[in-house]
Amino acid sequence: MKYILIAGGTICVAFGVMGIFIPVLPTTPFLLLAAALYFRSSETLYNKLVEHRILGKYIRNYLENKSIPVRAKIMGVSLVWLTNLFCIFWIVPAIEIKILLFAVAIGVTIFLLSLKTS
Repeated sequence: MKYILIAGGTICVAFGVMGIFIPVLPTTPFLLLAAALYFRSSETLYNKLVEHRILGKYIRNYLENKSIPVRAKIMGVSLVWLTNLFCIFWIVPAIEIKILLFAVAIGVTIFLLSLKTS
């Protein structure tokens, strides 16, 4: 399980780094997820990520202030709704799964919008 969490964290770091350069990809949520995965699997990788001179600021800002940048909020909410609506209308045939996806999108939106903006 440890190696699966490390692999997931590493993939999230890669997406987070891409999000710095690609406007539609949110940086902060991916880095926060990577930090959570590393926290559960590797203290060394967690410390490296949190103390990184560029990437660490995104995570430390959230950990210290419970806030995320407005760009991260906009991109996070947009990405959640775009992907979920795409899946709801064109991918998932079962109504139960569609309702679940809609509920998850609402939950993530409420969570992101409830955080302070930095």
